[in-house]
Amino acid sequence: MPYDAPMHGTTYRTPPLVDVALAVALAVSACLAGRYYHPAPWPEFDARAHVLSVATALPLAARRLYPLGALAACCGGLCTYLACGYQPSLNYWVPVLALISLAGRRPSRATVIPALLVAGAIAYSGIAAVLHPVVTVVQSLITPAAALAIGFAHRRVAAQNAELLRLTTLLARYEKEEARRAVTDERLRIARELHDAISQHMTAVTVQSGLAEFVFTSDPQTAREALKATAGAGREAMEELRRLLTVLRVADSGDGTTCDDDTSFATIGRIPEVAERITAAGLPVAVHLEGRIRPLNGGLELCVYRVVQEALTNALKHSGAADAQVTVTYGATELHVLVEDDGRGTGAISGPGSGLGLIGMAERAKIWSGSLTTGHRPGGGYAVRLVLPIPRGRPPWAAPQP
Repeated sequence: MPYDAPMHGTTYRTPPLVDVALAVALAVSACLAGRYYHPAPWPEFDARAHVLSVATALPLAARRLYPLGALAACCGGLCTYLACGYQPSLNYWVPVLALISLAGRRPSRATVIPALLVAGAIAYSGIAAVLHPVVTVVQSLITPAAALAIGFAHRRVAAQNAELLRLTTLLARYEKEEARRAVTDERLRIARELHDAISQHMTAVTVQSGLAEFVFTSDPQTAREALKATAGAGREAMEELRRLLTVLRVADSGDGTTCDDDTSFATIGRIPEVAERITAAGLPVAVHLEGRIRPLNGGLELCVYRVVQEALTNALKHSGAADAQVTVTYGATELHVLVEDDGRGTGAISGPGSGLGLIGMAERAKIWSGSLTTGHRPGGGYAVRLVLPIPRGRPPWAAPQP
């Protein structure tokens, strides 16, 4: 950019009012001081002195727009004023203020020549005032150095404030994105829970009510049993909804943890109940628990429960299987879950379903750093395999043992 152009990021098109006010105030102050204070042997502060004082101070109004131009004009005005023989104590600080402003808005290397200009003007002032040469040299060195130090400090503070503003803006944007992501994650969690909690029961209701309609006149006893199973599935669905709504209202337990009965309700130990409901709906299910059976983290057990529930529900709805089986194997570091049937093998991928079940199962496995694979069995049927790592030791959120 040009040496004397406005700084990058500057939005000023006209001098800021504060700079205009400062320039006017210095000009008025110099005129008043010269009018009422003119010690001998300096000449009287006449109209020309007033004009020169105003010409020296007014360029400060452009100190932010054109720092170098304003400084040069102030130094030129002061030297002209001194050359006319007026008292040198006036207008002394105007070039110094211009140097402070320039040092706060330009790189250090760009302040060398302006500092020399100010030093020369101050030295000329000392000579005009007939000061001792040592005093003249000292003030012509110290005053510009002090002005540069103040300007550099101002520039550092301004840079720090700009960086702080940038970081604050980034933080606000990040927090907004995190809030949006949290809302999306929560919506997905709610959708996943609603699907997993209700889908199985609605499938049972559909199958049993269809059976009751089919044998309503030919086999009343079977129809009554089917209707009874339908009513039971409906009640269980209502209970699942009630429990889920309670979980979503997450109550604070007072010790910094949250009360969530979802993980206590849906555990590996309750998988046989799921198998019983699927069996009652028409698909016999066998459950096998192998290895050293032990309680695991509640969230991990919930993941297993929901995956088994969804896999069996899909087998009932889409596979046309004659039977299915669930095998849960407790290993030292991993938990292996296998759900397989002998049906057509459409599972959660095709058929009249929406495919949301497979997505939900995969999301649950990913949350716990596990893997989920689905596909056809070599001998026919369909299989869902879930592998989850078992955390070592007690998780930090687990309740303490009594």
